[in-house]
Amino acid sequence: MSASETGPLFLGLDLSTQQLKAIIIAEDSQVVHDVAVGFDRDLPQYGTTNGAIRGPGEGEVASPVAMFVEAMDLLMQRMKDAGVDFGRISAVSGAGQQHGSVYWSADAESALASLDAGKPLLVQLSPGAFSLPMAPIWQDSSTTRECQELNESVGGAQALADLTGSRAYERFTGPQIKRIRRQHAAAYDATSRVSLISSFIPSLFLGSIAPIEISDASGMNLMNVLTCKWDDRLLEACGGPELRAKLGPEPVPGGSTLGKVAKWWVERWGFNPDCLVAPFTGDNPATMVALSTPGDAVLSLGTSTTFLLAVPPADVPPARFTSSHLLTHPTTPDASIVMLCYKNGALAREHVRDRYADKDWAKFNELVEQTPPGNNGRWGLYFTRTEIIPPHVKGEFHFTVEDGIAQPLAADAFPESAHPRAILEAQFLSIRSRLAAILPAHAPPLHRLVLTGGSSANPVIRQLAADLFGMPAYVAEETKEAAGTGGALLAKFAWWRTRAGGGTFEEMRAADVERMKLVASPNKEVTEVYHGLVEPYRVCEEEVVKICAAKARG
Repeated sequence: MSASETGPLFLGLDLSTQQLKAIIIAEDSQVVHDVAVGFDRDLPQYGTTNGAIRGPGEGEVASPVAMFVEAMDLLMQRMKDAGVDFGRISAVSGAGQQHGSVYWSADAESALASLDAGKPLLVQLSPGAFSLPMAPIWQDSSTTRECQELNESVGGAQALADLTGSRAYERFTGPQIKRIRRQHAAAYDATSRVSLISSFIPSLFLGSIAPIEISDASGMNLMNVLTCKWDDRLLEACGGPELRAKLGPEPVPGGSTLGKVAKWWVERWGFNPDCLVAPFTGDNPATMVALSTPGDAVLSLGTSTTFLLAVPPADVPPARFTSSHLLTHPTTPDASIVMLCYKNGALAREHVRDRYADKDWAKFNELVEQTPPGNNGRWGLYFTRTEIIPPHVKGEFHFTVEDGIAQPLAADAFPESAHPRAILEAQFLSIRSRLAAILPAHAPPLHRLVLTGGSSANPVIRQLAADLFGMPAYVAEETKEAAGTGGALLAKFAWWRTRAGGGTFEEMRAADVERMKLVASPNKEVTEVYHGLVEPYRVCEEEVVKICAAKARG
């Protein structure tokens, strides 16, 4: 029998917006199993749409914590039914949707420590282990007031970005905690610990509440992004003097070992009692772990649109910009990840497909290919949800640009056939228009674009991305689920380090065969067309910001 049939396995879990996914890799990093639970499809009793529930307050978006717990029970059963040998799993790590937060009650630690192997997790943890039944997630935009107050508490948005890597964002955990403390004081007082979704999952495996990992902690507005320590001024501003205790110990690096799986996993599912539990990170850092090498840009085309660059260590810290994020790298000390994150990703593209292409991706693609690069001078910007970049914009906008001025175009003057290309060009040009500003001077030149997420399977979208960014586009051959694969690699890294007595992530990966597939090469002439469209796009975006600001003022 081959090593892949008898050797150690490594489990990576990805608790994303719409599903809980398990990716299992062998020692050679090949994927040997993938199993998923879709929230809307498999757990309809929670009433989610695309994995979340909106309201009741303006801008509030959350997911039921009980749904996450029940999804874990169901996922384990599906893994068993698929023939997974739990006894071979040597380590577990993973990823969680960034910025989501879970609030544990005073009874949580005892409930986790005394799990009965004869019962599923759900009946033992929900609702008693949680002080809030809902977990605010990254789509939440209800904390505008809290963000303004947090920026002001340290001298403005740029000062906060210099300290934490990002200005205050509505979805970030610090402002979320600040709002919960204000709006739900009793629940906040009853909270013993606050987890990110990424630290919530390993807590289940450890049988105790896990610390938060450094890269995901970068998306909280609570950690100093250079020292990787909680900042007392920010803790006080968001949660008062008690917040340090609620957050637990200082953030921990990826690939470290938190402990071994609790006996519930051994007795109920047959896990090896020596199976290691490593910190889970955010979905975007996990994607970088799975896909990125120096000189790569990663474009994640999932529910959100996210653009990521790994920045190597340097004597001078990278500049922070209020429109981008700087995250601590999960595995490489002193390195960073620069990130642009957009709320309007796949759901906005699907909205255009449904409205203008008869809900048919084939027709959507045909319409893109029937229109030329630049869309005959027509611009469409689509924000089905209140956007992050640029902030506070929502709606659908159509323009032409004449003499450097955006001229509004009536919806009925915008051909239906032009919308599919318009949304792709607008989403990608928003990134390209910011690229020069976020590229650090010491970063290696970009030489390829790695695509991931659901839309990375679309050949027309692949080609447009390659043309617009002027780089060959690649996808990972094994799976579109890069975050789960990154989680499995982090599990393997923790196990490998214990055996090797240390070492770097790059050293561990050196023996792996890269499985990237070239899927689109840029057309130089088309790339030049897009180079000339960056400034007209900026003009349109600035006009959208003005329109939305005027509406907000009434």
